[in-house]
Amino acid sequence: MVTRQKNLDDIPEHEQNLIPIYGRDAMEKPVPKYELPEHSLDPDVAYNLIHDELMLDGNARLNLATFVTTWMEPQAQRLMAETFDKNMIDKDEYPFTAAIEERCINIVTRLFHAPETGVGASAIGSSEAVMLAGMALKWRWRDRMKKKGKPTDKPNLVMGNNVQVVWEKFARYWEVEPRYIEMEPNQYFITPKGVLDVVDENTIGVVPILGVTYTGAFEPVEAIHDALVEHNAKTGHDIPMHVDAASGGFVAPFLQPELKWDFRLPLVKSINVSGHKYGLVYPGVGWVAWRSHEDLPKDLVFHVNYLGGDMPTFTLNFSRPGNQVIAQYYNFIRLGREGYTRVFEQMRDTATYLSSAIEKMERFDLLSRGDTIPVFAFALKDSSKYTVYDLSDKLREHGWQVPAYTMPPKVDDLAVLRICVREGFSRDLADMLLKHLGDAIRHFEAQPSYAPKQPDKTGKVHRNC
Repeated sequence: MVTRQKNLDDIPEHEQNLIPIYGRDAMEKPVPKYELPEHSLDPDVAYNLIHDELMLDGNARLNLATFVTTWMEPQAQRLMAETFDKNMIDKDEYPFTAAIEERCINIVTRLFHAPETGVGASAIGSSEAVMLAGMALKWRWRDRMKKKGKPTDKPNLVMGNNVQVVWEKFARYWEVEPRYIEMEPNQYFITPKGVLDVVDENTIGVVPILGVTYTGAFEPVEAIHDALVEHNAKTGHDIPMHVDAASGGFVAPFLQPELKWDFRLPLVKSINVSGHKYGLVYPGVGWVAWRSHEDLPKDLVFHVNYLGGDMPTFTLNFSRPGNQVIAQYYNFIRLGREGYTRVFEQMRDTATYLSSAIEKMERFDLLSRGDTIPVFAFALKDSSKYTVYDLSDKLREHGWQVPAYTMPPKVDDLAVLRICVREGFSRDLADMLLKHLGDAIRHFEAQPSYAPKQPDKTGKVHRNC
């Protein structure tokens, strides 16, 4: 006997809950993609339709490409869920959320040894923080030049060509000439000499990096600072520094507390750091800190009163949830100095364990070892039979996302793999990664003839058949 399948509308309401969710008609139709559907869906059906698509994403915990946090404690996740609805900008309506933000800014500025604490702002990651700091550098330079009666139409910013793309965006959006210091073979960071070769009176600032994206290495901030001090004394220039500590700002104070890179150096006027990297918070939260109120021009700060009180604001956006700031404060009071130190020691030990084991395979050259921040890069000694792109693809078959990419211009003939060790990446996972990397090597070496993948001039990767 053939029975007709009933539509949901044909079934009495009191019986509808007995129907398995995946047996409903809505599950037989494709997910609306580019326009609104005509009718509403049951919330469980809508959830499952989206959930099923997201299952095809990569596993975030196995994503060794990202610096961004992929694990937090359940208590932190609960606090974040409870504060999604709080608008960070509305400090009159949510005064305790605002107070927690202020506490975080004070904690960050004290962590960086600011002589005047509490001068800073939260941001949506270091990208916004960089824009805010860059604007302050340009405004202060412009004021200095006006006082000297000199033109203000040709500002420049000195940095390595290994900077994160947000600095390129800043230079283009705010009409500042980027003066890039090129990397050299076996030298993947800027040097004091490289800086002094390109600075002049129109330089709004010099940007060293504490945790280079390509390798995880720290640039020599103190040596650059000392060279600039001498240069300023000889020339009468007043060139400041901004430290891009997006990756290393929350690591160095705990693993290398004696390293001078922060406001202990007088020319360092501002610092950005990512809370959602090694601040151990889910994306996206960042922080920007200034040395003093003098280094944050007053005319960049706006005041609004239409939210119920005077609200000073220095952001590129307006409304955003307060839950990331809450999560940052949770980490601060939950971990403290002892906890952050312990977490980073474990990450560093895992990173150096991995880099040492990879070096012992005798097929790779290490560009870094993961002993500054828990990030390291390595290149194949011989790419004639297979390349880092082939290894990256093979590792992806096991769920691992290990990025393969070329170094900056002038050293872009070197292609590398990079591994970011984060909270939640255990020694057991490290051993599994090493096994799969070894398996991948054996797979390609067993091939009698194989066309390795290589990037072309546009950066697109393909096989040389």
